Amino acid sequence: MTEGLERTPLTRDFFDRPVLDVAPDLLGRTLVRATPDGPIEVRLTEVEAYAGEIDPGSHAFRGRTSRNKVMYGPPGHAYVYFTYGVWHCLNLVCGPEDMASGVLLRAGEVRVGAELTRGRRGAARHDKELAKGPARLATALDIDRALNGADVISHPGAALSVLHGTPPPRDRVRNGPRTGVGGDGAAHPWRFWIDGDPTVSPYRAHAPRRRVKLDSPGRTT
Repeated sequence: MTEGLERTPLTRDFFDRPVLDVAPDLLGRTLVRATPDGPIEVRLTEVEAYAGEIDPGSHAFRGRTSRNKVMYGPPGHAYVYFTYGVWHCLNLVCGPEDMASGVLLRAGEVRVGAELTRGRRGAARHDKELAKGPARLATALDIDRALNGADVISHPGAALSVLHGTPPPRDRVRNGPRTGVGGDGAAHPWRFWIDGDPTVSPYRAHAPRRRVKLDSPGRTT
């Protein structure tokens, strides 16, 4: 594959496809984050697909809200959400407008600008851990809600864009259940990753939150 093709930006048509086609096809692509200090480039190694209102695991399962409205917009835009009151996560909207499907970017290899990410990811023991997990990826790339709705189709001044990169051979692409998804969506094998890549995050099954049982009024122990 020529270097020219690797540096070619993905088009809107790439994202205007069913989410289960787009998700595995994002593996090996290059996510570019433009910062005032220089670009950061991440080779995507792990993603998850979320299929909108037909998917119990999706933020859009119960319909349009102020939080998820970007998912209903045109493909090729960023959907950034805040979780657990601490972390941001980055998704790329895909499929036809109003379908609300998207791909969560779970992990990647920082290939350019690692020095710009290390200060944000002080807990990383090795560079392979800089973007190993969706919250770590967003933190490393300084992504927050200010980028919610950003157009990732390359244009002058774009904060985020996606280049063709080098997709892995098909026999290295694996899929399985999504991390941390429970209920009716738990069995969907919609997590995709590059087999053997050290930047892929560990799989964790859904663990229901334990409710603290309070003593009844007047009870003593």
